[in-house]
Formats: sequence, C-alpha cells, structure tokens
Amino acid sequence: MNSSDEVFMREALALAREAAAAGEVPVGAVVARGGEIVGRGFNQPISTHDPTAHAEIMALREAARTLGNYRLPGCDLYVTLEPCAMCTGAIFHARIARIVFGGRDPKTGAAGSVLDLYAEPRLNHHATIVGGVLADECVMLLSSFFAARRARTLQAQAAATMNDERR
Repeated sequence: MNSSDEVFMREALALAREAAAAGEVPVGAVVARGGEIVGRGFNQPISTHDPTAHAEIMALREAARTLGNYRLPGCDLYVTLEPCAMCTGAIFHARIARIVFGGRDPKTGAAGSVLDLYAEPRLNHHATIVGGVLADECVMLLSSFFAARRARTLQAQAAATMNDERR
C-alpha cells in the first residue's frame, strides 16, 4: 500500500455512497494516473438497464475517454469491492497496472475470494493487487445497504399481509 491509496479509496467510497443514494449496490471506483483521477464510476446496472455498468467499467470508460485511449497503462484502479470476472476481463484489456480494492467479495470475487484470475499464468496481462484498503468502511457500507433493503422488504411483506387480513 502506498500513501495515496487511502485518499483514492475515499474517493471511491464517496462514489459508492452516490450509488446507494440512487438505489444501486454501493460500489465505487476511480482510475488514477500520476496522482490524478482520470476516471470515476459507480454501480449503475439498475438505472441504466445495463448488466455491464459496474463501477469499474464506468470508471474505465471515463478514463479511456479522458486519456483518448482504450489502453490505460500506468493507471491504477481503486474499487470498494473486489472485482468480478467480467470487470477483471475489462481491467486486463485496459492494461491497468495496479488494482487496489477494499472489501473481499465471497460470492463473485475474482482476485482471490472465489477465483484468482490475476494469478492465472496463461493470461496475457497481469496486474498488481492490493486488497483490504479501508476494508471495514467498504464492507460496512455494503452491509448496511443490504440490511436496509432487507428491512424494507420485510416491512412491505408485513403491510401486504395486514392488507390481506383486512379484506
């Protein structure tokens, strides 16, 4: 971990909060090069009706537009949750040098939790992985989002049951 990792992860966390406010799973990402953010993104698959609109993909797209190149060598990606296999593929194609993530993803993580695509020697690109940066904050944001969503679902079910009983 280097001195700017926490700074950039805090930017990713702010974007994750934007995702939560929009009703999306709270994951945020930034792409940085030379100490400057060149791309930002947060989860948007629900609002955009796009299954590929993960935070990492959105940040990569903006960075590519900013830099005028789909290849992003020398760039670092900061994301609040361990990348999935889809995002890892895009990260490889973009030639990202370093991935820094917050929380591990025990369901779809492709940087060691479920798979470790970054350690696969047959793939043509490899990136340095740094996990666990501000992990407690990243995981807490996700946990509280899903707890609130479960509570809303239970409240809606209880209200529906009460309405059915009144009929």
